[in-house]
Amino acid sequence: MSATVVSQSPSAVLAELKTVREKVLAEVRKSIIGQQQAIEHVLTALFVGGHCLIQGPPATAKTALVATLAQVMALDFKRIQFAPDLMPSDISGTEILEEDQTTGKRFVKFAKGPVFTNLLMADEINRTPPKTQAALLEVMQERQVTVGGQTMPLPTPFFVLATLSSMEQEGSYKLPEAQQDRFMLSIEMNYLTQDEEVTVVRHSTGAKKIELQKVIGGEDLLRFAAAIRSVILPPALGTYIVDLVAATRPTVAGAPDFVKDYISWGAGLRASQNIALASKSVAGQDGRDTVTISDIRKVIVPILRHRIGLSFAADVDHMTVETIIDRLLKFVPAPTGSHA
Repeated sequence: MSATVVSQSPSAVLAELKTVREKVLAEVRKSIIGQQQAIEHVLTALFVGGHCLIQGPPATAKTALVATLAQVMALDFKRIQFAPDLMPSDISGTEILEEDQTTGKRFVKFAKGPVFTNLLMADEINRTPPKTQAALLEVMQERQVTVGGQTMPLPTPFFVLATLSSMEQEGSYKLPEAQQDRFMLSIEMNYLTQDEEVTVVRHSTGAKKIELQKVIGGEDLLRFAAAIRSVILPPALGTYIVDLVAATRPTVAGAPDFVKDYISWGAGLRASQNIALASKSVAGQDGRDTVTISDIRKVIVPILRHRIGLSFAADVDHMTVETIIDRLLKFVPAPTGSHA
């Protein structure tokens, strides 16, 4: 990285980020039709080093979106197809015994798994048992792999974008709550509109090949992430975030009745941290150095969606997580002021 880049002020980097974001979106839209909100949410996470859980029916461009972003951002990309027989060593790597052809001596060598990359796609992550899913816990939290007592750092930047089908199917496993909590955002990709689907059908069956251009690289992402962390979170909004998350917990004093009725377990501290960081990312991508309440509201649903456990009563009354979050936003008083 050049000295000129290093000496840039956070405000200058944020101004650059705003321009770069539009260029990234323009390239991604060459390949991905529709899904605007999903694309924006993924970028929100990638610009601050967050992981994403991408849900949706089959054929909604989940895999295509991840592959496209890897190409546009010039990131080393690997994909793991999760299956019932997948082993933890198939993800992190394993120690193998080899023999030196010259001396005849045997030695142990570590064969790196696909997790040693910049952008790891965990495709259909709910197709493998929790034991194998747990192999991602350390790599997602610590960005490292420990095998045989030896700890090895992963390349930087490092992201996990996991996909799963929103349709219940045989051979799938529930993601443990601890695993879900490692994902900054839970993003939904739904069916396209009729016009969008017609466009996809025409383009995907034509002879013209889409050429994607590299816009940024891994070092740029690290630089943007550092600048985004300098974005100001006003104290009142920090309190508002914590109050919102606390209100999801049915055992907390003062929790609203609908939370006690419809929520079995609520969000933890990591939810508050991710709301704050994702809000900074939204503000930074707009070239702003201060978070507003509208930034928080843009990220609250995908951050809380997978961190709230619904009760049986919620199922009976046809209550969704999104509906409950909407009620929480109306229940918790919003701060007022210049940054609200």
